[in-house]
Amino acid sequence: MESIVNHLKLLRTQKPLVQNITNHVVMNNTANALLAVGASPIMSHAHNEVEDMVKIISSLVINIGTLDEYWVDSMLLASKKANEAAKPWLLDPVGAGATSYRNEVLTRLLSFYPSVIRGNASEILALSKENIVSKGVDSTHQSEQALNAAMALSLQNRCIVCVSGETDFVVSGNTYTSILNGHPMMASVTGMGCTASALIGAVLAVEKDPFKATVSGMAIMGIAGEMAGEKSNGPGTFQVNFYDSLYQLEPGIIEKRVKIQKER
Repeated sequence: MESIVNHLKLLRTQKPLVQNITNHVVMNNTANALLAVGASPIMSHAHNEVEDMVKIISSLVINIGTLDEYWVDSMLLASKKANEAAKPWLLDPVGAGATSYRNEVLTRLLSFYPSVIRGNASEILALSKENIVSKGVDSTHQSEQALNAAMALSLQNRCIVCVSGETDFVVSGNTYTSILNGHPMMASVTGMGCTASALIGAVLAVEKDPFKATVSGMAIMGIAGEMAGEKSNGPGTFQVNFYDSLYQLEPGIIEKRVKIQKER
C-alpha cells in the first residue's frame, strides 16, 4: 500500500516521459490516462526518430493491437534500443494466438526481453504456446486459468507477467500477487487492458523493481475503475469518469480501497 502511494507521488512530481507504440483504437484513451495519473505520454513510431526517442524516455510501452509492417519495424527498433539502453519496457500481446503473423511478431519482440508482459488470460495462454481457440482480442478464459502459463512465461523470459481479468495476477517466477480491485463496467469499454499496460509503463518509469511497478499500476487502474463505475450510468460516462478518478486519486483513497493479496 505504501509503495503504491509513493509511486503515485513520484509520477506527479517527476512526470516521466512514456513512449507508446500502440494501436489506433486506444491511442487517445491511453494518452489521456497517462496525463490524468501524472505521466507525460508521447505516441511516437517514426523509424527515423525511434532510436533518439528511446534515449530520452523513461519507459516504453509496445502494444501490437493494430499491426502493419511499418509499425512492427518501429516496435522492433524501439524494443531493441530499450534493451540495449537498459530502459524498462512493457509488451502488450494483444490478440496473441489469433494469427500466425501476430505470433511471429511476438516471438521477435520477446527476443528483446521485456520487463513486463501484460495481457488477458487467453493472450497469456497463447503466448506460452498453450493450444487454445482464440477470439481475437477478447479473452475466452478466466485469469485464474492462465496462472500456471504466466509462471512458465515469467521463468522462460525472465520477466514479470501480469494476467488481467476479474482478478488480476502479477507473477514473478513461481510467486504471485492478486489484485481484486476493479468494476464490471470496465469490460464494456474498449482499450481498458491497453490502458492498464500504459499505467504499468508509467510506474516502470519511477520504480526499478518491475514487480512492484506492475502491482502498483494494476492497483491504480482497478481503484480508478471502481470509483468511475460507482458514479457512471454506462460505458460512455464511465470513460470520462475513469480519467477524472485517476486525476482525483490520493493516498487516503488508495489506503481505503486497495485489495491486494500476496498468495505465495
